[in-house]
Formats: sequence, structure tokens, C-alpha cells
Amino acid sequence: MTTPCPCGTGKSYGDCCEPLITGKRTAITAEELMRSRYSAYARVETGYIFETTHPDHRADFDEKGTRQWAENSRWEGLEIVATEAGGPDDTAGKVEFIASYRDRDVRRTHHELADFAKLDGAWYFVDGAGVKPRPATSAKVGRNDPCPCGSGQKFKKCCGK
Repeated sequence: MTTPCPCGTGKSYGDCCEPLITGKRTAITAEELMRSRYSAYARVETGYIFETTHPDHRADFDEKGTRQWAENSRWEGLEIVATEAGGPDDTAGKVEFIASYRDRDVRRTHHELADFAKLDGAWYFVDGAGVKPRPATSAKVGRNDPCPCGSGQKFKKCCGK
């Protein structure tokens, strides 16, 4: 039985992120590196997280804190929201993602816009910034506007009663 990869591609771990984490190959794109780093958190492979951090940013790496977060969280899924550049022929890229996890049975999400750079042919995580939730917006419906429920009636004759 094959174990599904934590990164959510639908592939088996052995065919997806494991070869990157074990050093058998390097990531081809920034998104692939992002996915493998998520899998490394899920599998508590903090050495890989350190090794795939850009060398210029390793001084700030908190190995103990990273390990504690990885060990004490139940990783539930990764959603790639958007990517900008970061392809095989690029030297930089951005990946916006949402990582879902549980911390002491409280469901949490980590929403980040991460920067990646290619150095000597290999992709590295450079830095990330949290993405604040967008405020909910609602358009005010006028009494004579079409009803947003899709009935085709005016709002005042339908849901606006």
C-alpha cells in the first residue's frame, strides 16, 4: 500500500516529495519546493527544511522551534493559492499557500506568500510574509435590483419582502 503524499498532489509520497526530501533529486520549480517543504513539516524532516532555506537566511533558522511546531501539529492539508514565476527557467518565484493543521485539537491555518530563489541551479526558500484575511464584502442590493438568488424577480418582490 502506498502512502499518499502530504502535499496534496494525489501522488504517492514515494513518487512525489520523498525523492526531494531524501536528496535523490532537487525541485524543478518553486512550487515543487514549497510542496516538499510542507511534506517535510508533516513528516518532521527539519533537516530538509534547513537545507532548502537559502544560505543567506539560515542564520535566523530556529531548528528547535521548527521541530516543535512540526512534531506538535497534525498537518491536514496544503492549498496552493497562486504562483508567480518560479518555473524551471526562472531564477525567482513566489508561492502563496495555505497550510492547514491542528494544534492541540484546534484547527489553524498558516497563510503565507513565500519568496523563492534559484542558486546554482537549485531552488531555495528565501522569506515569507503572512497574508491577512481579506475582509468580507457584500454588495448592497437595491429594492428594484434583480434578486441575487437568481429568481429573475426584483429583490423587493422576492427575498427582500
